[in-house]
Amino acid sequence: MAPNFENTAIAFQLKTDSELERAYFLFKLIANEPLVKIGTAVTNFAIKTHLPIEGLIRATVFDHFCGGVSEEDCLPIIDRMYEKGVHSILDYSVEGKEVDNQFDNALAKTLEILDFVKEKDAIPFAVFKPTGFGRFQLYQKVSEGIALNPEETAAWGRIVNRYEQVCKKAYDLDVSLLIDAEESWMQKAADDLALQMMRKYNKKKAVVFNTLQMYRWDRMDYLRELHKTAEQEDFKIGVKVVRGAYLEKENERAKEHGYATPICASKKATDDNFNAAIDYIMDHLDQISIYAGTHNEESCHRLIAQMEAKKLKLSNPNIWFGQLYGMSDHITFNLAESGYNVSKYLPYGPVRDVMPYLIRRAEENTSVAGQTSRELALLQKEKKRRELH
Repeated sequence: MAPNFENTAIAFQLKTDSELERAYFLFKLIANEPLVKIGTAVTNFAIKTHLPIEGLIRATVFDHFCGGVSEEDCLPIIDRMYEKGVHSILDYSVEGKEVDNQFDNALAKTLEILDFVKEKDAIPFAVFKPTGFGRFQLYQKVSEGIALNPEETAAWGRIVNRYEQVCKKAYDLDVSLLIDAEESWMQKAADDLALQMMRKYNKKKAVVFNTLQMYRWDRMDYLRELHKTAEQEDFKIGVKVVRGAYLEKENERAKEHGYATPICASKKATDDNFNAAIDYIMDHLDQISIYAGTHNEESCHRLIAQMEAKKLKLSNPNIWFGQLYGMSDHITFNLAESGYNVSKYLPYGPVRDVMPYLIRRAEENTSVAGQTSRELALLQKEKKRRELH
């Protein structure tokens, strides 16, 4: 049964009337670009100067886009969503750290989450960000082929060791692990590490998943090369396919440094690239598992059509859909209602530490044409439906 993404009763079934109103209010704010810019500046200032704004943030934007401040805090949401067939991926969304004890803390969190994944059917994957495990500048240096000094070499060794610990534990527990993608100028080092881990731990099935941001025009070539390597060396590939989260930053840096932007020339070119990745993976499902992280209805329909054409089970273990918590409930809950594998990325962590993530979410929603207006229209539709019942 094809999902009906217009069904708001299913989409917002877990939201109380007051949560629905809060969501409508937040997306109204996000739709106003100047307001987002001012709000971001004020929030950054308040955090830096330690003003007591955590309560306000927690009651509004944090509770809408995040599961809580700790794993335990997230459990009621995880259980409620799972009752409706929606899985959760706990995402410790603390970023921009610089020192080893912070990276070790992120490692400990990821190892803890792997135990959660093993114990709880509601959580199908663990996830981490490359810069959660090491300094951005170090990934950049390695990506650019710049020689490391002895201190940096030791620090890079610790990053590799963190990857190794997490991937080995995922393999030992027989659970899957997603590695997020970041900015293009540090990504090569992260890609190479992910490949190293796939070679070692994806012999029988996809345990380690790398992320491809398809707003980059070079990612289809990368996917084909990765596939060729996997065929030659006999291992499986796990791929999370997304459009991408650093568009403005990427274009600005390319302009500033005078190189050709790695970003596709248009939104349509990005969509075509994303769809090409779906088509390619679905033609090689024997070797590649896909996690389609998308808020785009057409891309979801395309993947569904491919599954139907190939007469695949809706719950095929090699095919997952995913959306971010607080967004695109009309896609997530209607996919779940129809029987597809679908999950919400559920960010969590201390309020102050998660703010960079939340600010990026707000900015991204503001810059994606149609995303926020679609959310508002669906929330408005559900408000009216409830008024009539």
